[in-house]
Amino acid sequence: MQDCTKFYIDGRWVDAHSPEWFDVIDPATEEVVAKLALGNEQDVNDAVAAARLAFPEFVTTSAEDRIGLLERIVSIYERRYEEFVEAMRVEMGAPVAFARSSQAVRGPAHLNEMIKVLRSFEFDSLRGTTLLAHEPIGVCGLITPWNWPVNQIVVKIAPALAAGCTMVLKPSEYSPLSALLFAEVLHEAGVPRGVFNLVNGDGSVVGAAIAAHPDIDMVSFTGSTRGGVAVAKAAADTVKRVAQELGGKSANILVEGVDLEDAVKRGVTACFANSGQSCAIPTRMLVPRHLMPDVERIANETAASFRVGRTDDESTQLGPLVNQRQFARVQSLIQQGIDEGAKLISGGVGRPEGFLKGYFVKPTIFSEVTPAMTIANEEIFGPVLSIIPYQTIDEAIDIANGTPYGLAAYVQSSDLAYARRISKKLRAGSVHLNYPPADFSAPFGGYKQSGNGREFGEFGLREYLETKSIVGYQSKA
Repeated sequence: MQDCTKFYIDGRWVDAHSPEWFDVIDPATEEVVAKLALGNEQDVNDAVAAARLAFPEFVTTSAEDRIGLLERIVSIYERRYEEFVEAMRVEMGAPVAFARSSQAVRGPAHLNEMIKVLRSFEFDSLRGTTLLAHEPIGVCGLITPWNWPVNQIVVKIAPALAAGCTMVLKPSEYSPLSALLFAEVLHEAGVPRGVFNLVNGDGSVVGAAIAAHPDIDMVSFTGSTRGGVAVAKAAADTVKRVAQELGGKSANILVEGVDLEDAVKRGVTACFANSGQSCAIPTRMLVPRHLMPDVERIANETAASFRVGRTDDESTQLGPLVNQRQFARVQSLIQQGIDEGAKLISGGVGRPEGFLKGYFVKPTIFSEVTPAMTIANEEIFGPVLSIIPYQTIDEAIDIANGTPYGLAAYVQSSDLAYARRISKKLRAGSVHLNYPPADFSAPFGGYKQSGNGREFGEFGLREYLETKSIVGYQSKA
C-alpha cells in the first residue's frame, strides 16, 4: 500500500486540510494499491498563494538557469525510469512493455525537446522600432488526465518551467502515483520553493477551484470535452487564458492502391494502443467499399492475434481499462453498436475468455458502420474500431470531418502527393500520413470540440507566454 496522503506545496510535503479518502485501484486485479488524500478549496488556496509568492523571483531567472533545471530533471527522471514504468502499470493498467516503451519514454522526450527549444527561443525581438517581448503569463493551473499520466504532466510542466511560470498541478485521482513520483523528481532537481505545487483531488472540487481561482492566470486542461466546457465556464469570470486538449474521434482514410495488409494491421494496432484509451488514435477506419471483405479479414486476424493478459507480463499487448466506470461505459457502447445494426466481426460485450476480474475488454471491431451510428460519433475510449465504407474520396473526407471533434486524422496512400492533398481538406489539428514516427516538436491540439491551444515543443512554450509590444523601443535612424 503506497502512501499518497500528502500534497507538495511551497517546497514541502504537507497534509491536506480536511482530506477525503479515495481508493487507488489496480485495474488489472481490482485490488486497492493506495489510499489517496483528496484536497479541497483551502488546499488549492495554499498552493496558489505559494505559486504567486514564488513568481516574482522565478520570473527573473535566465533561460540558461531554466535549461540547467530541465537538464537535472531529465537526469533524475532517467535514473528513476523503472519506477515510473511500475507506477503507470499499477495505477492505470498499462502493460509493462507498453509502459516502458511508450508511456514512460515520453517524459524525457518532451523534456529534451523543450531544452532544445529553449536554447534557441527569442524572448525579445525587434519589429522595426517596436520590441516584441514574450513574458511568462504567471501562475498556471494544470489539470491532467489518467490515460497518459506522465506525458500530459510533462507537456504542461516543461513549457511552464521553460517560460518562467509557477504552477499548481492537479493530476487525475486515478493516476496519482506517477504524479507524486514526478514531484519527487522536481524536488530533487532543485525546483525553487513555490514554483511547483501539487494538490490531489477530483475535478468537481479541486479542479473547479483551480479553474475559478482569481490568482491563477492560466488553466491548461486535458480531458473530456464535457470537462473542458466546465473548466472554461469556471474560468470565464476571471478572464484567464484557457488551453484545452479534449476529445477526439479520428478518422483513418485508406486510399485505393495502398498496401492493404500493412495499412489495416497498423491501423488496428494503433486503435488498440493503450487499450484504446487515447484521444488521438484512429478509431474510425474509412475504406473503399469494394475492399470491405479483405479489410474485414485482415482486421479480424489482427484483433485475434492481440495478447490480453497480466500487466506484469512482458508479452501482454492489451491491458485493462482504467476503472469500473470506464469498463461499464465501453460495454454499453459496444452493445449499442450491436443494437444499431453494426456488423460485429471481432470481440463484443463481456470480458475476454479466462478473465473473471479486472476491467479487461475484448478487442472489438465493427464493420459496415454508418456515419450516423453512435459508435461512429462518440469517443469510446476502449479497444473498439469502427470500419466505415466509402464510395469516393470526397465522401471519405466528408465522413472524416463529420463529427464534432477535430483532434487528429490519418491518411494511408501509396501516392504521397495525393495523401498531402487529402490532408489539406481534413479539419483536424494533426494529420498523420502513412503512419509516421512520433514528432515531439509538432504542435498537438485540436479543431472544433477537440479544444484550443497547442502543446509540444515551441508551440507548447508559447501557450505560457504573454506578448508585450514596446512601441518606440528603438528610435528611427
